[in-house]
Amino acid sequence: MSTDLTPDAVLDRLLSGNRRYVDGAGLHRHQDPARRAELAGEQHPFGMVFGCADSRVPAEVVFDQGLGDLFVIRNAGHIVDPSVLGSIEFGVDVLGIPLTLVLGHTSCGAVGATITAIDTHSTPSGYLRDVVERISPAVFEARRDPSAGYDDVVIENVRQTVTAIREKSTAVNRAITEGRTAIVGALYNLAEGTVTPVHAEGRVTL
Repeated sequence: MSTDLTPDAVLDRLLSGNRRYVDGAGLHRHQDPARRAELAGEQHPFGMVFGCADSRVPAEVVFDQGLGDLFVIRNAGHIVDPSVLGSIEFGVDVLGIPLTLVLGHTSCGAVGATITAIDTHSTPSGYLRDVVERISPAVFEARRDPSAGYDDVVIENVRQTVTAIREKSTAVNRAITEGRTAIVGALYNLAEGTVTPVHAEGRVTL
């Protein structure tokens, strides 16, 4: 299963949808009973979004898409673990999706929890500890610049997520090398609603 769209075409489609969302001119396509029935037997999403689980950043809304348009993976802080990598590999190799967009956002709570843990020399309890440990490298890397702020850490976390997907998944790296897919990291601004690309792996133009 595959799409004829290039990574650049998918990115353009996503950003065009985001502009409609920002302008309040959403088309709200593919959200009716007929579309639901059409998809009952199979799916052909044109793009994949791996984003934070934050309730303020639903991918289909932010990009003005509907049922069957996007293959979406979400967790706190968009941290990379085996289940995420398996899901992305399914999207790339089984569904033939040509672009994965890693979507971070301003004022990310998972990043904030990590910053607090580092600054207070504390360790969160339960599985939140795993989230903080996976985001911590982004905090330390961003803070190599003494002027780095909260959102600079968020952007660095996006960059590191994009890089980690390619480095950890042989299947995704192969698809990128062969030009079958690409990964773009982007920042969603909670106040403005805008999505801004910040990093890419593969043949795609930012």
